[in-house]
Amino acid sequence: MSRRSLRPQLNQIRGWVRQGRTDAWIAHQLEVTVQQIQAFKREQGLEPDFEENGGAPEEVDLRAEDDAQIAAELEAEATRRAEEEARAAEEAARKAAEEEAAAAAAAVVAEAEEAEKPKRAARRRGGRSRRRSGPAGPLEGTFDHGEEGYGLWLDPAVQDDPVYAEHWAGHRPVEITIEEDMIVIRRAGGGEDDAED
Repeated sequence: MSRRSLRPQLNQIRGWVRQGRTDAWIAHQLEVTVQQIQAFKREQGLEPDFEENGGAPEEVDLRAEDDAQIAAELEAEATRRAEEEARAAEEAARKAAEEEAAAAAAAVVAEAEEAEKPKRAARRRGGRSRRRSGPAGPLEGTFDHGEEGYGLWLDPAVQDDPVYAEHWAGHRPVEITIEEDMIVIRRAGGGEDDAED
């Protein structure tokens, strides 16, 4: 604490000394150090005068009362600080909860928008989906021109192909075009009605 003049509080200090207030209590009330109060009392001759009062002054021990008052003030200050900290923590928790709720709401909206996109796309097309999810890579086969005729042997994985299962499974009449570097096989008639037979 900075040192300040206690001269303006002389009468007040004198009264407290007569009441038997402790130096600690007086220092606390004036927001100065105990050493400043003790030095001021010596300078001003405020120490209890045994001879003036006919010997020892009347025993008035206010130390317990002083200590209780100081403790109450310190406790009140601690309570006020704890309440401020609790309010700050509540405010921080409230803000965090609001931010979390906003983030969750945004995630729900994003999920809903994402879920609606494929539905709208399917409604625009109408009917069944023609999306083809082809195999991971090309399938292999063997063109056989043996003694009993010509044949085409396909990789057994062809049966797992969804396009094959939907459009080519079973016996289908086909048209074949032979070119120098490829053989093209098409469903005969080319109409979808043939595929439904």
